[in-house]
Amino acid sequence: MIDLHVVLKVADTEYVISAADVLHMESYSGATRVPGTRDYVGGLIQIRGRVVPVVALRARFGLPSAEPTLDSRVIVVQHGGRTVGLLVDSAREVVTIAADELRPPPEIMAEESAGFVRAVAQLGKRLVMLVDVGRVIGEEQDHGR
Repeated sequence: MIDLHVVLKVADTEYVISAADVLHMESYSGATRVPGTRDYVGGLIQIRGRVVPVVALRARFGLPSAEPTLDSRVIVVQHGGRTVGLLVDSAREVVTIAADELRPPPEIMAEESAGFVRAVAQLGKRLVMLVDVGRVIGEEQDHGR
């Protein structure tokens, strides 16, 4: 089975998420911070008449922050009934990846990545990592309850 995936870049690394989880992509022009939220929660944005929380993937992955650029995107995903924006450095490409091309990450990588990386795949000379969207947005759901 072949699935479509959106390629996104965080720092100098390419990741993919299933296009089935993606509602749309938007340019990023800032978010309204919410007091008391975790560092990786970038705040709230209004997109197409809807208020959406934003998870900054640089912070979520434990990477140094960077100023947003013209290439910065918010990928609005829906997963498990929740709608969340993922702030990434760039996202412009959609690729097809056959299910049998996705391999489990090496054990040490799976442990160190806090489960954020579900699989890896080779795209020509590029290596991309499949993000576990549920894991990335999951902890934010319990915050403050």
